Amino acid sequence: MRKRIFQVSAAISSTCTILATVAGILASNRLMYVKKKDEELILERETSAKRYDEVWYANVKKEERQIESENGYNVHAIFLEPHDTDKYVVICHGVTETKVNSFKYARMFEELGFNSVVYDHRRHGGSGGKTTSFGHYEKFDLKAVVDMLKEHAGPDLVFGIHGESMGAATTLLYAGMRDDAAFYISDCGYSDISEQILHVMQTTTPLKTPITLKLAAFFMKLRDGYHISTVTPREAVKQIEKPVLFIHSLPDDFVLPEMSIEMHSLKEGPKALKLFEKGGHAQSFNENPLEYKEAVSTFLMEQGIFPAGQAPENAVPATSDC
Repeated sequence: MRKRIFQVSAAISSTCTILATVAGILASNRLMYVKKKDEELILERETSAKRYDEVWYANVKKEERQIESENGYNVHAIFLEPHDTDKYVVICHGVTETKVNSFKYARMFEELGFNSVVYDHRRHGGSGGKTTSFGHYEKFDLKAVVDMLKEHAGPDLVFGIHGESMGAATTLLYAGMRDDAAFYISDCGYSDISEQILHVMQTTTPLKTPITLKLAAFFMKLRDGYHISTVTPREAVKQIEKPVLFIHSLPDDFVLPEMSIEMHSLKEGPKALKLFEKGGHAQSFNENPLEYKEAVSTFLMEQGIFPAGQAPENAVPATSDC
């Protein structure tokens, strides 16, 4: 009888282990290989919305670069240089997007007098890399892009970094690691990827407990070499001394605006917060382009990034703390 009980217990234990392993692999696959948008559809979307102008792109001074990342692959970047200036902005797109989504911000910064660098995150667009890590490895790719920009522009370089969604998280994680930009703009970034994944699971799937997330995190550590508990922009902002503008749309139910509000409260020193009444996730600029530009220009003016008398007029102030 005891032998039979032992056999049944062993069988149940083995079955549970197998099921947990399968669940962990499937869940980690969903995160490591998150489904990307079709690149042609992104281009078509941005072109039809008049956020990407083929004529402008054909004529603007630009240079494509393949930048070697310390992660072991090349990052595809484009240096856009419409101005004779030493002021640049590096623009980081969100997960599932490509650098095409960054062109609208490049045009905005061009109007504000900046050159820009747009690039593809790992596993997106023209860049290498096998997995998405929601900012963990991406911050080192951003470091490689910044290092190339410093080499390209020379010692008089003044640069900022703008990030949207995962790009915002990457921006803040980078700044917490190496706070060398003149300013940062975090648009709809998450404060903690574990909390963000759990929120998405609980609002879009039948999974309501953190068990699946814990399994995914365990297998991501085994398979991709990092634990998602380290992807915490809320901790990074505590290390940032340079100015940060946090942007979010209040109707965003994917990355909740409370995350940007929380990070703004945790950030010490110069900072600003702009909340838009219109726009879903990563739609603040699309729904409010003029107000978005005005908020950015005011932030840059308040932080002394613009030379005296050069800041655009009619800027609408964000909520700032100096």
